[in-house]
Amino acid sequence: MKRTDNFSKFVEKKKNSVIKEELKQEKKKFKKERSDAIDKKKMEKRAISLEQKNKPVNRSESSDHQPAVTIRKQDKSMPLNKYVAHCGICSRRDAVPIIKDGKIKVNKEVILEPGFKVSPTDEVFFGGKKIIPEKNLVYILLNKPKDYITTLEDPEGRKTVLDLLKGATLERIFPIGRLDRNTTGVLLLTNDGDLTQKLSHPSHEVKKIYEVKLDKPLGKVDFEKVLNGIQLEDGLVRADSLAYTDAKDKSIIGIELHSGRNRVVRRMFEFLGYDVRNLDRVMFGNLTKKNVERGKWRYLNEKEIRLLKFMNSSFIKKQKV
Repeated sequence: MKRTDNFSKFVEKKKNSVIKEELKQEKKKFKKERSDAIDKKKMEKRAISLEQKNKPVNRSESSDHQPAVTIRKQDKSMPLNKYVAHCGICSRRDAVPIIKDGKIKVNKEVILEPGFKVSPTDEVFFGGKKIIPEKNLVYILLNKPKDYITTLEDPEGRKTVLDLLKGATLERIFPIGRLDRNTTGVLLLTNDGDLTQKLSHPSHEVKKIYEVKLDKPLGKVDFEKVLNGIQLEDGLVRADSLAYTDAKDKSIIGIELHSGRNRVVRRMFEFLGYDVRNLDRVMFGNLTKKNVERGKWRYLNEKEIRLLKFMNSSFIKKQKV
């Protein structure tokens, strides 16, 4: 049923153009009022600043009438949640509930206030262990090209990955794991010893994904063998996942595995009678080479570092239980 209004017929309807113009004028008026208010606040702040600047300086009452100088010690304390974040435990935001749950102690006393000021002389504990803010830690992702080795120095004078990182940092950094000379892709370098140890340890099962180019198509029988496991000289190894990355070319394979053994991907396919023409690591943990050209590098952001540090932590805890 159509709704009727007994009064509407006596009111002249506005044209759309008139309505648009009214809205335009209202917006214009609002913007001007907002601009005036901002300018007013700026003027008030400036006036207060000038007033403080022109205040007379108090003089000492000593006989030589030298001005009294107040030396302020630099406050090097920081809020507890910030301190926890700087220790690499978690973000500042995530540190708040950890602190409120009573999991942080300062000088052996439980502190529940995230804003509690921690001084340089204080000792902070988490999980029964003393935590210290990290200093000058560097995390670099390199998209490694061919013909570079991952050792820091080479007596034969071959090019190393550090040659690609000149000017990146003054710290002494190390590659986590190794990519052989002809393998390309994601390589992480850092001076964080704890992270290096963690990501290198088999128990953390850090995911690695490679794209493999073989000299011939991978047959169905061999495909299944890679998934079921291959007995190499240093033990059984199997892929976590395997797929043809190109429907028209079955010599190009995508393989995911957690093993960190030396040249393991090459050895798996060579065992089955294939020659690996190209091997490219496209993913390491949560890191990919996206937007990083071959031979180029970038620093990791805070989120990436945090994810690496706590990667598979819940899985490890379950194993220990």
